[in-house]
Amino acid sequence: MLLRYTSAGFLIIKPEDNCHAIVDAMLATGYNEEFCIALDFDPEFTARLMDAGFLVMSADIAEIDEEEPFYISMPKLHLERSALFFENLHIKKSVKRLLNKYELKVDTDFNFLIDRCIEKHGSGWLTPPLVECIKEIRRTRPTGNAYPTSFSLYRNGSLVAGEFGIICGKVYTSYSGYYDESNAGTVQLILLAKYLQEQGFLFFDLGMPINYKFDLGAVNITPEKFVSLFRAANPRHE
Repeated sequence: MLLRYTSAGFLIIKPEDNCHAIVDAMLATGYNEEFCIALDFDPEFTARLMDAGFLVMSADIAEIDEEEPFYISMPKLHLERSALFFENLHIKKSVKRLLNKYELKVDTDFNFLIDRCIEKHGSGWLTPPLVECIKEIRRTRPTGNAYPTSFSLYRNGSLVAGEFGIICGKVYTSYSGYYDESNAGTVQLILLAKYLQEQGFLFFDLGMPINYKFDLGAVNITPEKFVSLFRAANPRHE
């Protein structure tokens, strides 16, 4: 298979490529960049990237003085991936007593939650074409396992936290989330982890390592281990 790179050394992925074979080549060649480059936001292509284990991000690379944005897709196969294996879930006593005050709702409020995440964190990587692509994947369910979904946390009937991400087989990959009150974000992650465990998921893919994820019991795994576990939980369609 012919691999194509930018002048800066980033791997280019095109819609005609076999995304699983691209991942194999990345591991075999020791690709040491966090991101690859793709110029296409086609939902079927993007779903295949997700199905191969990429966390698909994006960016506007237009020059500051240019009037029109120039968006690129940036599939990411982390050099270190934060994974929560459910037997390692750690719940602080101060949080445990709060859990029964909240209700987790599954696959509701999707469009509102993704828009709320952008409102909260900005559109730096959740660019308009990527957001529309994710919504289209959810609407049309192209061939493969990738399904965008959301999780909402309610207290006394009010939405106080939420997140969205991608389910592939028996792995859920978190993309972005937000919270509107103290402790709600932590409670939401804990209840979500419990839900995933009850549903037979293999692990909770938390993406980029951050300290609060370690506090929940997450560990860093290599790309090789991630791909092995991801494929075991995600029957291939390509």
